[in-house]
Amino acid sequence: MVTKTLELIFDFGSPNAYLSMKTLPELLDRTGADLLITPCLLGGIFKATGNKAPMTQYADAPAKLAYENLEMRRFIEKHGLSKFRLNPHFPVNTLTIMRGAIVADEEGVIDDYIDAVNRAMWEDGLKMDDPEVIATFLSANGFDGPALLGRTQEPEIKAKLVANTDAAVARGAFGIPTFFVGDAMFFGKDRLPQVEEALLG
Repeated sequence: MVTKTLELIFDFGSPNAYLSMKTLPELLDRTGADLLITPCLLGGIFKATGNKAPMTQYADAPAKLAYENLEMRRFIEKHGLSKFRLNPHFPVNTLTIMRGAIVADEEGVIDDYIDAVNRAMWEDGLKMDDPEVIATFLSANGFDGPALLGRTQEPEIKAKLVANTDAAVARGAFGIPTFFVGDAMFFGKDRLPQVEEALLG
C-alpha cells in the first residue's frame, strides 16, 4: 500500500490552522497518511492574491462575521478544544516565528516547534512577535531560544520562507490553512472531511 501525504500550508497567524492541527492526529490515524508541513507567510499570500483576513474582509458585513465566529465555536465544541483562546495581541506579526519554523525544519524539530509555538499563540496568549518573548518561551520549552532566533536572520532562511510562500501561491493557495492531497487543494478547517475522503480514495 502506498502511503499518501497530506501537505499543510501553514502559518501561526491563523487560528483556524491551530484548530485544524488539533484534529489532524486522528485523521492521520484513520487514513494512514503522513503529514508534511510547509511553513509559509500568510501576509505574503494575502498580498499576492488580494485576499484579506475575515476580520477585515467582513468588517462591513457583521452578520457574515458573526457566522464565521459561530462556525469557529461549533468546531471548538465538537472537537473539545477547550484550551483555545484568541490571542489578545492579535493580529501578531508572524514573520520571525515562521522563519523559526524554517530553522526548526532544517534542524529536524519542526513538529515539536510547531506544537510549542501554537500553544504560545493560541493557548497562552503570548506576544509572539516580540523577540524577547519568543526567545524566553523557546528556551523554556526545550529549544535554544537565542540560537534559533539568531538563525532566523540568515539570508538562506529568509529566502526559503519567501520561496515556500511563492510556491504555495503558484499552486493556488490564497489563505491558511490550505491542504494538498497530491495536486488537489482544499481550503479551511471545514474541508477536513473532504481531505479525509481524498486520502482514502
